[in-house]
Amino acid sequence: MNLITTIYRGSLVGAVILLTASCVSWAASGKFDGLYFESKGNGKPVVLIHGGQMDRRMWDAQFDVFARHYRVIRYDIRGFGKSSTPAKPFSNHEDLHLLLRHLQVKKASLVGLSLGAALAVDFALARPDEVESLLLVCPGLSGFPFEDKANDLHAVIEAAQDENFDKAAKLWLANPYMSVAMENAALRDRLRQLARDNAHCWLNNPLLVRRSRPSAAERLREIRAPTLIIGGERDVSDIHKIVAKLASEITGARKQSVDDAGHLVPMEKAQEFNRLALDFIQKGQ
Repeated sequence: MNLITTIYRGSLVGAVILLTASCVSWAASGKFDGLYFESKGNGKPVVLIHGGQMDRRMWDAQFDVFARHYRVIRYDIRGFGKSSTPAKPFSNHEDLHLLLRHLQVKKASLVGLSLGAALAVDFALARPDEVESLLLVCPGLSGFPFEDKANDLHAVIEAAQDENFDKAAKLWLANPYMSVAMENAALRDRLRQLARDNAHCWLNNPLLVRRSRPSAAERLREIRAPTLIIGGERDVSDIHKIVAKLASEITGARKQSVDDAGHLVPMEKAQEFNRLALDFIQKGQ
């Protein structure tokens, strides 16, 4: 067995390196520049990027399963979960680039839900050489004109402004983005926990987020990475429109609809999603 000596920089908590004759297997968690991350497994890197008002835990049904085949990294976007609340201007896709550089990842497959999918597209446009493939699930999209009434979130924000975070979480879970998943009794407690733990995120200052110009919605034809778009049959109308736009404008992109699923396909239909995702990632790499 070869002796491997690694020097870690930044904050790394609970790191375990399992050495064999043929591979290095990672199990690590920590913080880098305010971003909380977890890494597990070995092989080619796969990054899981959560949706808005959620955190890395939404990928619980994927993290261990994917780590049997890949080095899987999941993290909390700045302002969510265990990551720091932003206090100065920042870029989500640049945050991801710096985190991956810190973890010595040069190229990865990106799997994103909603906000996380929008972030993955922004990253692919800004750093095309660092993207192996894109799996965009019930995707958001920077620069897309959202019109569905599900995006009227004034009542949720007002509850958060009143520091009534239980009410904010309850209102959010009744929103069409979340209500289909809430029909699943096995998910309700987890969704309530995620919504309550991230209810403060409604107060994040959107003016601190640096937006790409021109927006991703105007540049989709520049993407060359293998791309799969997965939508939920019962998701809101805006997301269906984004799925169609991505599929028609990203060269070679494929799309797949999951029956009887809403906005949270990886949680609502975990086994079906895992099968589709692992098959695509294997072929995309």
